Amino acid sequence: MRTILMDGDPGHDDTVAFLLALAFPERFRIAGFTTVAGNSTAKNCTGNILKVMDYLGVSIPVAAGYESPLVRELDTAAKYHGETGLDGLLSYPPAVSRPLAKHAIEFLKETILSSKEKITLVTMGPLTNIAVLLKTWPQVLEKIEEIVMMGGSFASGNSLAKSEFNMYADPEAAKIVFDSDAKITMATIEACFSGGLLLTEQETLKDGGKVSRLVYDILKYYSRYAVKNGWDRTAVFDMTTILYLLSPEIFSWRDMKVDIELSGAHTRGMTVCDDRGPTYLAEPENPRRVLLGAEREEVAKLFFAGMHALDQRFE
Repeated sequence: MRTILMDGDPGHDDTVAFLLALAFPERFRIAGFTTVAGNSTAKNCTGNILKVMDYLGVSIPVAAGYESPLVRELDTAAKYHGETGLDGLLSYPPAVSRPLAKHAIEFLKETILSSKEKITLVTMGPLTNIAVLLKTWPQVLEKIEEIVMMGGSFASGNSLAKSEFNMYADPEAAKIVFDSDAKITMATIEACFSGGLLLTEQETLKDGGKVSRLVYDILKYYSRYAVKNGWDRTAVFDMTTILYLLSPEIFSWRDMKVDIELSGAHTRGMTVCDDRGPTYLAEPENPRRVLLGAEREEVAKLFFAGMHALDQRFE
């Protein structure tokens, strides 16, 4: 069993990622969830994950993190996630539970350093919390197995032509994390898109149990962008982190050096993946695993298996 700490900005896809991890208790012990500003404010994101936990009757520690990037103004993704960050669940009861009375980085530090086994960090938002954690308490690296993150791209972008949102939102934080000695696996937007869920598949969720119907409402709102663009599928980006941890064999990847571009009108937050090889580049000391593609049918099997398991557990 792998002990994980999840850090994100819920967010429709963050929420689905959390649920998928929850669906496999034999594989994951979720030690906590920390929130960060990104898709919406940290306050909204904290309320969103607590709302879902309360709806299911799940009690997992939640700690709120940074309300803004390290040096830039917050630029949310309300265009995709709505003003609350989880529009689509507006009719669901608001959270009753409250976050821990400590900052996310304090919770992360204490949990990591007190753990008997190494921890995997699953990051699904801007890397603000993680950057400050590593800078303030570098000794936590000895207890971190790896960081599996949704973020970055090999060659494309969504916030900018070559920049993915989580990196674009706080590139200075991303640079701190990528310049560290942490082992990093990067779920790129290319890998996420190749493993997208078909819109026709998503429709079957509405006839399922309590969790499937919840996820149907989440994805119905979240898929509006795909529908608008005439696509037949939606990339549930953050879920890719959990899918990789469950079945790495369904992904293709390359290990390479990755740098973060801090400026540029078209490249702020770009993950510069250097795959030129030894003819041009000495082998990097700490290469990053860059996920490039996924077997879509296997993604769907894992996702629906997880939702079915949750429906049985939360009848």
